[in-house]
Amino acid sequence: MREFAFEQRLCASLEHDVDGVLARQLGGGVHSARRVLDVVVAQPGPTFDDRAAITGRTIPHRAIESDVGRGRSRDWRGAFDLPAERARGIVERAVDVGFFERDPTAGAEHVRRACRYPEGWFGRLVAVENKPDLGAPGDLETQLLKDVRLGLVDEVVLATASHVTRAHLNRIPEAVGVWRFDPETLDRTVVREATPLAVDDHGTEIVEEHAGWTEVRVASPAAKARARRRLAERAYGKGWRVDEFPGCGRVRDVAVAGGGGLPYCEWKGRIVDPGNECGADCPGFEASEPPSVDVAGERDRRTGWVADPDGLARRQAGLDRFG
Repeated sequence: MREFAFEQRLCASLEHDVDGVLARQLGGGVHSARRVLDVVVAQPGPTFDDRAAITGRTIPHRAIESDVGRGRSRDWRGAFDLPAERARGIVERAVDVGFFERDPTAGAEHVRRACRYPEGWFGRLVAVENKPDLGAPGDLETQLLKDVRLGLVDEVVLATASHVTRAHLNRIPEAVGVWRFDPETLDRTVVREATPLAVDDHGTEIVEEHAGWTEVRVASPAAKARARRRLAERAYGKGWRVDEFPGCGRVRDVAVAGGGGLPYCEWKGRIVDPGNECGADCPGFEASEPPSVDVAGERDRRTGWVADPDGLARRQAGLDRFG
C-alpha cells in the first residue's frame, strides 16, 4: 500500500481511538523547517475547550507572542520585532481568525486581543512516522534519531504494515515506539512502547547538512516550548484530511473507522492523493464536478475540534481606564 493511503487509514483509525486532534505533514523543527512529521497527535489539556471556542483555524504564533494585549489597544507597528509588511500580514490573519480585534476609536492601526490565549490547552504531543514497508526504510533510522535527540514531542512512534523483527527493532532508536498497523483491518498492535522524551530539557537539532560538515544547534527548553505551541496550533488548524476532492467522476468519499472524508478512486481501487495523482494526466480521469464532501463536518463530529465556534471575544468597553 502506498504511504498516503496507509497514512489516511491510520489517521482515521487514530481519530476513532485516541482523544485529541490529528494533523499530517507538519514541520517538526525548532530552528529549521527541514524535518516534516508525518502525523502529529495533540492530546487535550485542561483548557482545550477554551481554545476550541476561539477559532477552528490556526492562530499565528507571532500574534500570540506579540506585545499586543487585551484591554487598551496599541498600534501594531510597535508590537512586533518584524519587518512592517510581514507584521501587517500577521495582524490581518489574527483579526480574520478572531484573535485580534481592531479599535477604530483609537486609530486605524490600533488592535488588541479579542480574548486571552489559553495556555495549557494541549497536553502531550505524539509524532508518528509512517513506513508501511520496512524492506525499503531509506534514511528512517537517521530521521528518528534526529527526533529523539531534539525531544520536541513527548513521544515518537513508528507505524508500519511490515512484520517487525528483532533486527528491525535493533536498527530503530530505543526510545521510539513501534506499531504494526494493518490498513485493511485497522488492527493496531503495539510492538514496543515509546519512551517519553525530555521535552523540558535542552535538545540538539541538525539545521544544515553538507558534504564534509554538519551544522548542529542547541534548542533551549524555552525555544522548544514555543515550537511545541506552534506545532500544536498548526495541528489544530490543519487536520489530516485533504482540503478538496478532485473533479473526477471516479473519485468518491469513503468512510474508514466510521469517519468519512477520504478520497477513494474506483478506477485505481484505492485511496488517492488528489494533489499528486489526480487530473487530466491520469488515464482513468473522468471530468466531473467534485463530490460534495463535508470534510470539516467530519472532523467536528468525531473530535473536540469545533469547525465554527462562537468565539471568546469579549467587549473591552470600560477596560481602557485601567491601562
